[in-house]
Parts: sequence; structure tokens; C-alpha cells
Amino acid sequence: MLNTVLCWNIWLDTVLPLFIAFALTVVSGKFLIPFLTRIKAGQTERDDGPKSHLSKTGTPNMGGLMIMLGFIVACAVSAFRNPQIIPVVILTAGFAIVGFVDDYIKVILKRSKGLLAWQKLLFQIIIVLFFMWYIQHFHNIALAMKIPFVSGRYVDLDILNIPFMLFVIVATVNGTNLNDGVDGMASCVTIAVTLFFTAAAVITASGAAPAGSAMIGALLGFLIYNAYPAKIFMGDTGSLALGGFVAGMAYLMQMPLYIPIVGFIYLLEAVSVILQVLYFKKTKGKRLFRMAPIHHHFELGGYSEVRVVALFTIITVLIAVFMLPFIW
Repeated sequence: MLNTVLCWNIWLDTVLPLFIAFALTVVSGKFLIPFLTRIKAGQTERDDGPKSHLSKTGTPNMGGLMIMLGFIVACAVSAFRNPQIIPVVILTAGFAIVGFVDDYIKVILKRSKGLLAWQKLLFQIIIVLFFMWYIQHFHNIALAMKIPFVSGRYVDLDILNIPFMLFVIVATVNGTNLNDGVDGMASCVTIAVTLFFTAAAVITASGAAPAGSAMIGALLGFLIYNAYPAKIFMGDTGSLALGGFVAGMAYLMQMPLYIPIVGFIYLLEAVSVILQVLYFKKTKGKRLFRMAPIHHHFELGGYSEVRVVALFTIITVLIAVFMLPFIW
């Protein structure tokens, strides 16, 4: 009897939200893609990027709306049993809204720059501060962080927890944003990262598992349309939301120090851009990589989009599997 109840609870917390999110995302694509096409909400590709990407110009953008629909509805259903997932939804939705505004300005209003850098950063900081206040006042989640590879040990930065959280979440969000540059890339890499944090949620009984399952379902549904050759792109609506989701899951389980390890690809993408800019300035015009973020370096080196996605996803899966014993 106990095993039956346990299996039923696991099914409700992991399987059900995955299938709800998957179904809603797939169905919404049938309506959203034609709508975005009609209103000409299409992608504009860079002239200085890989030439193979020029054919993508006009592909509908803002597909993150599909992901968010599946994710939020599935989480809403699960929140009655697991209110712990609410902070993850708040952080994910907050960054999705920032991304949507940026996408709307760029693809609907046809202003190529979108939100100014300072505006985007300001909104991100406000969202993080609200998230920090919320988890401490309504969920009593400490900001002390588990130390990877050391069982049962935590580090607490005291007052420095606040700027550290700002840095970690904003860096994660912008790392996932940079990872979204090849058909299916951000979805596949984030599914692997999410599988790790969902496993951590189940093992630690943190209550965050339904949010992880919902995101996996939403991303699997989105991949039906976003896998090469993509019929729609997630845009900043999706990529910023994914960063917020990963950071939210990590902080809910006091595991933000795991993000640069399991999310190594996000870190690699961000560091490649930083190094490219610094090297370019230092050498007065020379490039360290063929193009940054680094997935474009591989593309210009002869890798197909599918091969780049496979490579980065495999790396993430291997790291996630390696880190599973260090969840405790």
C-alpha cells in the first residue's frame, strides 16, 4: 500500500506536469506560428554571422510564449500539492516578461536594438530582488549554499549573499540567452540541465520536481517546432525565461554553486564572448574565436547546426550524470 501511494505521488509530481506542459506547448504551436507569421514577427539574422543563418530571416520569433504557456499551466495544476514551486514560476515568468518586451520592441515595433542594456539590467535586478524577498519571507529558504563535492557542507556569505545572488542569476540568465543561437540548442541543453535539478528535487524532497518536469515537457513540445530546421525561435521571451528557471530551481534547493558546473555550456558561451571582446581590444582587431558565442566558432569551423547541438547537449548530459552522486 505504501509503495502504491509513493508511486502515485511521484506520478502526480513528475509525470503529470510533464505531459500537461508538453500537450499545451504542442497544441499552442499550431496557432501561434501562423499568427506570428501573419503579423510578420520574424527573426532578422546578422549579416556578419554564419551565412547558413541568412535563410532563417523571417522565421517567426517569440516562441517562448509557447514554452511559458505549457510551463505555467502545468505548474498551476501542481502548485496545489506543491506550493514550493511558486518561487520558480515567479522568477521564470519575470524574466519571460522582460524578454517579451525586448522581443516585442524588436520584432513587432521593428526597433532592432530592443530594450537598452541598462533597461534590461535594471528590470532583471528588480526581479531578482523581489524573488529574494519572496523566498525568504514566504518560503523561509536560506541563502546559504550547498558546496559541490562536499557532503552536507554549506557556505553562507551573510550580507554578501545579496550581491552574489544578483550576480549568479543575472549571469545565468544572460548565459542561457547567449546559448540560444542554433536551432534546438537552448532547448536541448536546458532539458539536460533541468533533468539534473529535477532529479535533485526528487532526491532531496524539496517539492520543486513538478516545476522541473513541467519545463522538460514544455521544451520537448517546443522542440517539435524548434529542432533543425526551426519553424519558430524562442526569442528572448524563452531564453531569458530558461535562465530564470534554472536559477530559480537551484536557489530553491540551495544549489546555485552547481549552476556553473551542470550549466557549463552557459558559462562557456558567456566566457567566450568576454574573451573575444577583450582579445579584440587588446590586439586592436584580431579575434580569438572565428565568432562568438563559441557555438558559432564551431559552425564556421565546419560543424553543422545539428552536430553543434549534439556536441553541447552530450557534454551537458555527461556532466549532469557525473554530478548526480554529489547532490547529497
